[in-house]
Amino acid sequence: MDFTLTEAQNDLSGLTRSLLTDWAGKNTPDGTGVDRALWTSMVHAGVVEAALPRPIGSGFGLLEQCSVLIEIGRAVAPVPYLTSVAAGASALATFGSDEQQQRWAAPVTQGNATLALALSTEDDRFTAERTTTGWQVSGSHSVVPAGAFADAYLIEAHTADGSLLLVLDRDTAGLRSTAQHVVDGGDAALLELDAVSVDSANVLGVPGDDNAGWVRRRATVAACAYQLGVVERALELTSEYALARKQFDKPIGAFQAVRQRLADAYLDVDAVRLTLWQAAWREVRGVPAEAEIATAKFWAAEAGHRVAHTMVHVHASIGIFLEYPVYRYFLAAKRTEFLFGAATEQLRTLADALSAPARS
Repeated sequence: MDFTLTEAQNDLSGLTRSLLTDWAGKNTPDGTGVDRALWTSMVHAGVVEAALPRPIGSGFGLLEQCSVLIEIGRAVAPVPYLTSVAAGASALATFGSDEQQQRWAAPVTQGNATLALALSTEDDRFTAERTTTGWQVSGSHSVVPAGAFADAYLIEAHTADGSLLLVLDRDTAGLRSTAQHVVDGGDAALLELDAVSVDSANVLGVPGDDNAGWVRRRATVAACAYQLGVVERALELTSEYALARKQFDKPIGAFQAVRQRLADAYLDVDAVRLTLWQAAWREVRGVPAEAEIATAKFWAAEAGHRVAHTMVHVHASIGIFLEYPVYRYFLAAKRTEFLFGAATEQLRTLADALSAPARS
């Protein structure tokens, strides 16, 4: 296993950081959870299409997407890269027909559309039943990331023969999307499907294939990459503050209790980094990675929680001021902690992965 970043990863990381440094945490202009001007800048710079497989992208993939997502996390930038690129467009490039790629993936690379992701959970799921013309889908998902402004939705539906992956446009008859305000913004949506008719043009694969599992694995790794960027920058901000803030004529970082918290945070961030790249490396090479992905998400959840609280505790009251950038990292870390499964759920997934037969 080689943890050395490729030239493409370094180039995309540097370009993304440059773009996001210029953006520098400005408020989202329309309150929807997306900065459309920033997203357009990323599209024009080639960041959006670069890490997508051919024929809709430059031929790169998950590793390069992770490098971009780390930078997005470092800036807590409100752009739908995880759902639109790492999950949606990547799935279309991998499993979609030429017509499906042109209909839903190409507009993403051109900056004309975004995609949201609705994967099943214990409480939120869609069911699909066969009809003479295709499928009839019903159900709801309470918090769909990037769903408030998405132009189309990548949805996992359950059938009698297993999971089915499909894509639905926002204006599909019987589909209702209601914006939800979550801890760090208003990008999420309540997605409800009421006996929606779906034909083969909207389906990726067949019931019972691993397409939905593929998307879940890729999206979970992508969330870990984003979380790495969040906690990495959170630790930097906290360390800088601990050096600059003085009590009794000493930097607070000189006090043992603060040093211990920072040391623990450093180890947590390193754990997220190492488990992320191990999971991503195995996934892109097609070897079994379920256990490694669950391990990476466990650390992303646990470390996200601990580093976020260390950041606020060291900053004291200033850590919760809305005029100070620290609170954005706290909220981002807490939301990503639960995205695609919290720490306890990952332990169950890990146990299942270790006891299941190897995936060929």
